[in-house]
Amino acid sequence: MRIVVAVKQVPDTAEVRIDEERGTLIREGIPSILNPFDAYALEEAFKWRDELGGTVIVVSMGPPQAEAVLREAVSMGADEAVLLSDRAFAGADTWATSHTLATAVEKIGDIDIVLTGKQAIDGDTAQTGPSIAASLDWPQITFVGKVRELTGKHIIAERYVEGGSEVIKSSLPVVVTVLKDANIPRLPSLKGKMKARKIEIPVWGKDDLELSEGEVGLDGSPTRVVSIATPEIFTDGQIHHGEPEELAKLMADSLLGTEVS
Repeated sequence: MRIVVAVKQVPDTAEVRIDEERGTLIREGIPSILNPFDAYALEEAFKWRDELGGTVIVVSMGPPQAEAVLREAVSMGADEAVLLSDRAFAGADTWATSHTLATAVEKIGDIDIVLTGKQAIDGDTAQTGPSIAASLDWPQITFVGKVRELTGKHIIAERYVEGGSEVIKSSLPVVVTVLKDANIPRLPSLKGKMKARKIEIPVWGKDDLELSEGEVGLDGSPTRVVSIATPEIFTDGQIHHGEPEELAKLMADSLLGTEVS
């Protein structure tokens, strides 16, 4: 079983700031971390690798410092890692990013499953996993809370939807996005940390993937951020006590801006 896990280095959202003029996140001086949802995708890969045998290859697209999250993934149990880094990749939207990641999956070759977290905490679009599947022309199962069965030929997974869940069976290869309900991520081991320090991580750029300028980065991105703003924070408030009927009238008055008799 050969599994690729796509991971992302993201700014710690507890300290994130926004450049309202450019419509981008200010990453300078902000601590970067492994996207928390990707840890569940990694654990799912390790679980099935340990049960069925095989290899877990972790891939990330980003600046050179994104190598840190790849080494973290190796310390947790990944067998191999690849960094996709090139100035030409800068400014990529989810379409260009997923196309680049899908091309890397094809270059690695002979992959049975691509796993991702359900979304990245810096964008919250949940588009990259499904878009990788679209670029590869593979089936996809999103928002998976439990993988019930996995063999060399098929997967049976339970995905959570509004109001319940549904069970889907798919042939391989397949792209799966994983929810935090799926497992509890393991911690890095001492052996893993030692391996992470020594492992050689190849860096692939646009030319290594045989991609044109029009397929990557800003030039390959059909979407643009028109505007972005920090939500206004309100710190004042009121507390009312009373009977439900009385409180309902107060709430209606507040929402409608009119006096309710």
